[in-house]
Amino acid sequence: MAQCVQSVQEFIQDSFVPMVAVLCSEDAERVTRKNNLSFPELLRPFCRLTSEGHLRDPNNQVVVVKGLRISVTGINTRPPQSPELHRLLSQAVSVCQPPEGSPANVIAAGDYDLNISDRTVKASVPWYSDWKETLTQLSSSKYYTATTPWFETYRENFLQSMPASEHEFLNHYLACMLVVSSREAVPTEQFLKLSQEQHRIQHSGEYTHPKWFIPNTLKYYVLLHDISEGDEQRADSVYEDMKQRYGTQGCYLLKINSRSGSTGADEQMPDPWSQYLHKTSIHNPELYEESAVSNAVENNIGAEEDGLNPSIRDGVSETHPLQLDHPTDAGYPGNNASQSVNNVDETRPQKQASGTSHTSPTPRGTCLTLNDHDHMRQFIQEFTFRGLLPHIEKNIRQLNDQLVSRKGLSRSLFSATKKLFGGGKVPEKSIAELKNTAGLLYPSEAPELQIRKMADLCFLVQHYELAYNCYHTAKKDFLSDQAMLYAAGALEMAAVAAFLQSGAPRPYPAHYMDTAIQTYRDVCKNMLLAERCCLLSAEILKSQVKFSDAATLLIKMTSEDSDLRSALLLEQAAHCFINMRSPMVRKFAFHMILAGHRFSKAEQKRHALRCYSQALQVYKGKGWTLAEDHINFTIGRQSFTLRQPENAVAAFRHILINDSKQSAVQQAAFLREYLYVYKVSNSHRNPITYDLRLIHTKTDDYISVHTNRR
Repeated sequence: MAQCVQSVQEFIQDSFVPMVAVLCSEDAERVTRKNNLSFPELLRPFCRLTSEGHLRDPNNQVVVVKGLRISVTGINTRPPQSPELHRLLSQAVSVCQPPEGSPANVIAAGDYDLNISDRTVKASVPWYSDWKETLTQLSSSKYYTATTPWFETYRENFLQSMPASEHEFLNHYLACMLVVSSREAVPTEQFLKLSQEQHRIQHSGEYTHPKWFIPNTLKYYVLLHDISEGDEQRADSVYEDMKQRYGTQGCYLLKINSRSGSTGADEQMPDPWSQYLHKTSIHNPELYEESAVSNAVENNIGAEEDGLNPSIRDGVSETHPLQLDHPTDAGYPGNNASQSVNNVDETRPQKQASGTSHTSPTPRGTCLTLNDHDHMRQFIQEFTFRGLLPHIEKNIRQLNDQLVSRKGLSRSLFSATKKLFGGGKVPEKSIAELKNTAGLLYPSEAPELQIRKMADLCFLVQHYELAYNCYHTAKKDFLSDQAMLYAAGALEMAAVAAFLQSGAPRPYPAHYMDTAIQTYRDVCKNMLLAERCCLLSAEILKSQVKFSDAATLLIKMTSEDSDLRSALLLEQAAHCFINMRSPMVRKFAFHMILAGHRFSKAEQKRHALRCYSQALQVYKGKGWTLAEDHINFTIGRQSFTLRQPENAVAAFRHILINDSKQSAVQQAAFLREYLYVYKVSNSHRNPITYDLRLIHTKTDDYISVHTNRR
């Protein structure tokens, strides 16, 4: 796989974080909207702890929590449905492109620096001397990138858009912030109304979303004070009353808006929200115009020149079975459902209008000072250390006590691990032999679910050893009941928890993940969960330098139901091949071709062009003329569609200037395509202009004869 910005541990920890809901009064929402932000958006840049947290497990051992991030979202947010999720992921990938003109990255392949420039590079292996020139060209190509930020963007959006499921609790809300403005006539009455509303949402049975982790959800009371227009003494007085009612660990006075809109308007303040709210945006307005014009351009190719190009396409498709289909491009619609996908914790694709109108982005945080930033950062720390972590610690102890009493264990689950796992194993069965009980649901108080709930709580606070023990126990119970959805979930998280344990007391159980993926995909018919498993396992295998296993896993997850997913996974598989100790360069190129094909089908034409261009660095000059012709033809078509006529002319010209092994009909088709593209490109006159004009006046028979003479 390509190099990633985050380590695998950081990536996994950020994929599973404690979820916190927010319920605001209207006046509190008005206070935050002065900064063009909702309350959850206001807090988003400050949701990662900068210091360590601590809690105690059921054995009274201290657990250190490092770098914890929490997810704060509105209580009414819902995960996007499948079509909307596909659109959001497609847009996220489309707007994330390599920067134009940036220097090429270096390929790290085994012990070799493939950005080769002198004699000091080792060349002791046979493959290296054979492929040295190719690798040099590939690493220095402007088309090659060692990192793939579009894949990381896709992965982050995908994981944070995962809907809450009945078989696991990782995406369920652990707490709810009740936010009231200090300007309310009677803030405590407003807090009571919000508390009753939260209770109704959770317990009335009227709502399927959101889902809650435990019945006694932590309620944290936040008094929001607008410094620019509020009475600070009254706010302090109300807060003192709140501490008497809710306890010092259950409430907080948050003071913001130290600066009015007119005061210090010229002062430049940092905008930490842009990297979270518009992570997928780039400053490239042409990108959003691509899909709007590409269909018209392709239609013009086929419509002009007296119908020549349809016959060209027919000829090409017969000789080139890999020739790409070109479905109609669809312009990216505006993000009309931004509120419904607010649960995407750190990303929200930018609206089309903002990409095409050249207008400046809406300023955010205009009423906030750096002191206000510190206030919000301190608020998150106080909420987590004094509210959330003690709440989680208490519930882990309660669940442990319940499980001990129900199972008749003399000691805690944590202490009895050897006793539990030392007995006989559940008989292993193949997936085909197991009954399809994917629809089985346990009652909420079932012991099996309580074990899973305890495992998820431990995982969220980085107690991976106890989490693994609980997942392992739950896995055996679920397999005994043939509850395959639950069993797959336990297998998945047991594998991740085993990998994350400090000191690596046990090897990463990759077979757990393989079984989970197969179960999700073949038994439960849930490709979202299977894809999540694949993304997690591939990243772990990559970190263990098992690139071959990672590539095999990624390729297995490609399918016909999603061209975008298949394209991204094939590209990552290609990077796995190039990163092996003995880089498999041809496999890299072949899978980049496959990725480019799927990118094109997914309407990601820029990514398709990039993949084909990277693959060409390997195929060119190796005597594989038919493959090289196909790649050049595809690059020419894609370049012309993307309004890069000079590149298109160069690609088509390369097909014509060398000795060809193509049939006469195919060579004529290539020549016609070249002539049309050259005409449309409006290039400057050059020595072949007269010849092109002459050929244009001749018949199709002349073109065929002219081609055969070559």
